[in-house]
Amino acid sequence: MQFTKTEGWLDWFPNPSKPRFPLPAGCVDAHCHVFGPGYRFPYSAARKYTPCDASKEQLFALRDHLGVSRNVIVQATCHGDDNTAMMDACLGSKGLAKGVATVKSTVSDRQLEELHQAGVRGVRFNFVKRLVDITPQQDLLQIAHRIAPLGWHIVVYFEAADLEELEPFFSRLPTIVVVDHMGRPNVGHSVEGSEFCHFLRFMSANEHIWSKVSCPERLTISGPAALDGEPQPYRDVVPFAQKVVQMFPDRVLWGTDWPHPNLKSHMPDDGLLVDFIPHIAPTPELQQRLLVDNPMRLYWPEET
Repeated sequence: MQFTKTEGWLDWFPNPSKPRFPLPAGCVDAHCHVFGPGYRFPYSAARKYTPCDASKEQLFALRDHLGVSRNVIVQATCHGDDNTAMMDACLGSKGLAKGVATVKSTVSDRQLEELHQAGVRGVRFNFVKRLVDITPQQDLLQIAHRIAPLGWHIVVYFEAADLEELEPFFSRLPTIVVVDHMGRPNVGHSVEGSEFCHFLRFMSANEHIWSKVSCPERLTISGPAALDGEPQPYRDVVPFAQKVVQMFPDRVLWGTDWPHPNLKSHMPDDGLLVDFIPHIAPTPELQQRLLVDNPMRLYWPEET
């Protein structure tokens, strides 16, 4: 089956640089995706975008190029609740990838068990209206209580302006809750501003809330610029991510977000995304927690 990409769609960066920052052994890319390939894993009829193909083989090649050891593959909205492509990638990883699925409240116990056997360890609730049709909170709460006995967690994607409305719901969820991309703060505002401080208070008040310090390419205003001839990737995002890492060192994750869906301004060099890490986690101890200890505890607890 042939699919035509959404107009203006930016394909992933074809020749990423080799990172200057050497990743620690066992590093986990805790947020990435696979798209199709569409001829094998068709895109959802209800999708709001049609991406480029981005196969498991291409993801694993990037993993090896960057020096990453493992992946967490998050279900892409273009595939809806058909998790087949993500499951296939997990099963093809030889144990080096786990998954985060999208499911409906009608999912059967047998389907949940199949997902678990494939390596799924969480579900994603997406609250970004331009990407998905919002599912009623009662349905999401039902899903949360069904996956909790499996030891799974919930990944939530929302925009900063919606946190106040969503916070009571997140606080009620019976599992670990991982926030995508720090809740998408506006980095044009101060790190001490009311919006981001609200997010930090939210994490402080709820010990089951984790955060990914990922996707500076989505948040940046300054872009992947150089300063005095030295790479300073996404320097306007650094104070925000650094604050989260310092305050919650045992509840943070990092990921590339490859192949970077729905970007409009630029397609990031994934090598620079790795070189962003020592700016936000400046010590070996913080890097070990962010990149190895925390994701292993959440996704491979049997090995920790």
